[in-house]
Amino acid sequence: MSLEKLNSWKVGTLGFQHVLAMYAGAVIVPLIVGPAIGLNAEQLAYLISIDLFTCGIATLLQVIGGKHFGIRLPVILGCTFTAVGPMIAIGNMQGITAIYGAIIASGIIVMILSQFMSKIMRFFPPIVTGSVVAIIGVSLIPVAMNNAAGGQGAPSFGSLENLFLATLTLVLIIVMNRFFKGYMRAISVLLSLIAGTIVAYFMGIVSFAEVSNASWFHIVQPFYFGFPTFNVSAILTMTLVAIVSMIESTGVFLALGDVCERKLDSKDIKKGLRAEGLAVVIGGIFNSFPYTSFSQNVGLVALTKVKTRNVVIAAGVILMILGLLPKVAALTTIIPMAVLGGAMIPMFGMVISSGIRMLSSVDFSKNENLLIVACSIGIGLGSAVVPAIFGNLPESVRLLVENGIVVGSLTAILLNLVFNYKEINSSKNEQFEQLKNDHSIDVI
Repeated sequence: MSLEKLNSWKVGTLGFQHVLAMYAGAVIVPLIVGPAIGLNAEQLAYLISIDLFTCGIATLLQVIGGKHFGIRLPVILGCTFTAVGPMIAIGNMQGITAIYGAIIASGIIVMILSQFMSKIMRFFPPIVTGSVVAIIGVSLIPVAMNNAAGGQGAPSFGSLENLFLATLTLVLIIVMNRFFKGYMRAISVLLSLIAGTIVAYFMGIVSFAEVSNASWFHIVQPFYFGFPTFNVSAILTMTLVAIVSMIESTGVFLALGDVCERKLDSKDIKKGLRAEGLAVVIGGIFNSFPYTSFSQNVGLVALTKVKTRNVVIAAGVILMILGLLPKVAALTTIIPMAVLGGAMIPMFGMVISSGIRMLSSVDFSKNENLLIVACSIGIGLGSAVVPAIFGNLPESVRLLVENGIVVGSLTAILLNLVFNYKEINSSKNEQFEQLKNDHSIDVI
């Protein structure tokens, strides 16, 4: 569809469709992270608002671009799902300000590394990235199950009502993905969350008190939750997540370039990754999240055949407006924990599936590769489940090794260097082609 055929109304409507396609993926992250690190209802509503607002800023930065920043393709940015587990771990161990210090530092590192992406990629082949993503996904499953039961420490934990709501939400997602295609499938999580919340309302579980108390408009402010603190292990954790996101985003850029019939060169990729790094820094400053390109919106571009950037610019503006309306965010917080937990199970499972998909291209006839995956996932999961094993180590070391994602990821990187040193120098063009066919983490 050409730009000439799109009037302002159509541009706005199509932009809003992009917002709906990514909305569940955008708000689900603060809904998971907020309660997990101890935020109250008011703080959670603000976190959702600022997330939507900075999603809009990040999207406009990438789409409009400039001389040194931006891929200038119709791509929406949202919080990378791979950051959920690490942010919860950092928040619980070192506090919320350490999360934002790590996000800001990792964003700066991404902007620097974007200059050397072709050289960095060789150290993160599918056997490493697949192991890292699988570790992150597995570490999130206990969060999903606790929420499905009503939330850890809740008086109604494990009640039949909570299990019913979680099961209903899960079944609705499965049914929609079985019988619907295209756009309806893309928003299946959002529709299931709405349906589950409506059922919970008639069961007397939902309260609109927070919505009533929320104001209609507010001004966002930097460092709302406090000035960032910088911790080495937290920065290392978020940097590993950022590098995985860089590789995934490169795949998204290449895939979207094909959809838009635009051939991308290395300068385009660098500008896109540089903009993503700046978006991550902005996310840290506004106390929101690290941002990356959303693949579900690439699918929507391919489905609708609308390739003009104006539509995504409209989506970015809509997101910023929604971020200034606290009642919209407060409305999202009424979703019961059990409903949220039911949606988390397939979403977190999809993270694991994405890790497995990345690993599917690995040659497992080589025992060395089996050993890399076995040791990295085993050590990563083991240190997360039994952190007391490192109880006698110095605190500075313990903060690093008790983080299962960090220790598992470093294990994968080091063992890959030991066993596959020759393959590390493989052609970067082959890696780019592989990214086209296997890009990003797909949220249902």
